[in-house]
Amino acid sequence: MNEMKTGILTLFFLSMPVLFLSAQHTVEPDLGEEVLEQLTENNEDEVYSWENEIEDLYDLIREPLNLNAATKEQLEQFSFLSELQIENILAYLYINGQMKTIYELQTVEEMDKKTIELLLSFVCVQPVAEKEPLPSIKDIFSYGKNEVLTRVDIPFYRRNGYSTSYLGPPLYNSLRYGFRYKDRIYAGITAEKDAGEPAFALHNAKGYDYYSFYFYLRNFRKLKTLAVGNYRLSFGQGLVVSNDFMLGKSTTIFSMITRKNSIRKHSSTDEYNYFRGAAGAVQLDRFVLSTFYSHRSLDGISTGESITSIHKTGLHRTQKEAERKEVFAIQLTGGNIEYNAKRLRLGVTGIYYFFDRPYLPAIRDYSKYNIRGNYFHNTGVNYKYSRQHFTFLGEAALDKSGRLATLNAVNYSFKQAYRIVLLHRYYAHNYWNLFARSFSESGYIQNENGWYAAVETHPIRYWTFFLSADFFSFPWWKYLVDAPSTGYDLSTKVTFEPKENMRMYIRYRYKKKEKNYTDEYKQKTVRPLYQHRLRYQFVYTWPANISLRSTIDYNRIYPQDAAFSQGIHLAQAISHSFSTLPLRIELQGSLFKTDDYASRVYSSEKGLLYTFYSPSFYGKGTRLATFLRYDLNRHWMLIVKYGQTTYFDREKIGSGDDLIKGNKKCDLQLQLRVKC
Repeated sequence: MNEMKTGILTLFFLSMPVLFLSAQHTVEPDLGEEVLEQLTENNEDEVYSWENEIEDLYDLIREPLNLNAATKEQLEQFSFLSELQIENILAYLYINGQMKTIYELQTVEEMDKKTIELLLSFVCVQPVAEKEPLPSIKDIFSYGKNEVLTRVDIPFYRRNGYSTSYLGPPLYNSLRYGFRYKDRIYAGITAEKDAGEPAFALHNAKGYDYYSFYFYLRNFRKLKTLAVGNYRLSFGQGLVVSNDFMLGKSTTIFSMITRKNSIRKHSSTDEYNYFRGAAGAVQLDRFVLSTFYSHRSLDGISTGESITSIHKTGLHRTQKEAERKEVFAIQLTGGNIEYNAKRLRLGVTGIYYFFDRPYLPAIRDYSKYNIRGNYFHNTGVNYKYSRQHFTFLGEAALDKSGRLATLNAVNYSFKQAYRIVLLHRYYAHNYWNLFARSFSESGYIQNENGWYAAVETHPIRYWTFFLSADFFSFPWWKYLVDAPSTGYDLSTKVTFEPKENMRMYIRYRYKKKEKNYTDEYKQKTVRPLYQHRLRYQFVYTWPANISLRSTIDYNRIYPQDAAFSQGIHLAQAISHSFSTLPLRIELQGSLFKTDDYASRVYSSEKGLLYTFYSPSFYGKGTRLATFLRYDLNRHWMLIVKYGQTTYFDREKIGSGDDLIKGNKKCDLQLQLRVKC
């Protein structure tokens, strides 16, 4: 299960310049994959799809930003650029006029070699007219790009549910059509059927289980954005509303820079994290006014008089799951107004939402203060001030009862030499918000108080050092923690990159977090749980476009005054991009051995287009994966991926409806893309 929680703001993984492109005699940067994998390890309470974020990255690669026409807001999407670097780029263009070549970036003050390398894959330099004319309908259809993408997953095993309760075949299939005119007009439709769901039958008589439509405009005179259909929102630091990027802990400060306000298209197969309706933003001098409305149905359990639970998986494989599909509705409306000056940014966000019947989940001790009722609203003020190398930013938000959630951070950045972040968050134990997503240890914007500090520096040539510390507390009970609790999370990483085609790092993390523990006498107490995670990785690329990645992981976990469990993971990947054929192959093999589920290990694998895959393993076994991408021509692309996990310590995998008889789990994934 690819369980994820976002922890990034505004395109943090833009710092991986050619992650999804073929290797060219240099190491393919894997910073983005590493950050995503760390967030997978850190936050496992919520299923999250990365399709939207990765597709946004692809869009920027396909339509690079023209620096000569770039605005401050557009440059801020590159999280590796400091505020001072952005100001200096804009000042250079104002004083010297349009750039003639991308290499003029070397003459911009505060720009260093590393930052320029990170930027090159996403920007270009082209002459621009004073005012770009509006495109005609003929131009839009003549020069627009069409893309059809379909994916099929074929399992070579049978889960128990197909003999008992699953209503459909074991194949997974998704179909996506998208239209794009430059970076200004997007439209498309997405359809998906999960494994076990019926197609063109039963509750899916109209075909697929999930359909998504979007229409999205950008930068038409004063109209900054217009979204119709499915869309996503993010304002301030996410304490009022965000189903887009989130802040998160990882061994890069790139993920800690301010997020930008945005209305974005929702084109992925994620069936929960989106709104449905319309949203728009207009530019009025220094002000940007955004407004939105959404009406959509949600999965869950309803007694008719009230709603008792909300389901987020989007799975409708069994009759019981089908009966919980779209059983109640939620409406919301709101807006944001933001003021932008040279160094100051201020914004106010408000949201009002209500169910079609009261939301009254069961009350347990740990959920005593969770959201309940029918009508809700939240308001917040976000702020950001920059001067020279310093940036101060934050947001303060209130719920309908006046309870507070606030996050504030100070960032110091001096080129790529030094980056420092100090962040504090306070989320009241009874703060209510259904759509807040931001930096947190628990995964929820509620019941948390903490301080986070991180520093990244390059004091010696070829070397990068990262160190972070997070101290947090939870004033009220949490799930599996029957008392107020505290903890800390310490992380360090040392990277050595002596050549463009060679990189290695070692990462260590030590974490203490309290949790329920039942001893041999059946006595339950709350004890500290200690975790140690160690990783070493080496990446090397030969001139013949052959890339090698070796990884060693070691985990150790134990409650206070109790026996420990441990896990080890060895992974080797090799990839080759042929110079005479439009073909890329990657092979990866893993060997893992853990004492139990608590000491499980994680591994990232090359995934299909617009996907990221980071499975976890426990027990004893091996994992083999083969990835092949063939670009037949500029219109057709085919990806084939085969994976096999073999366990040495069991004769069955999983339990309940997901149980697989045997010790092997094999899957074949096929993806076809057609562009015109």
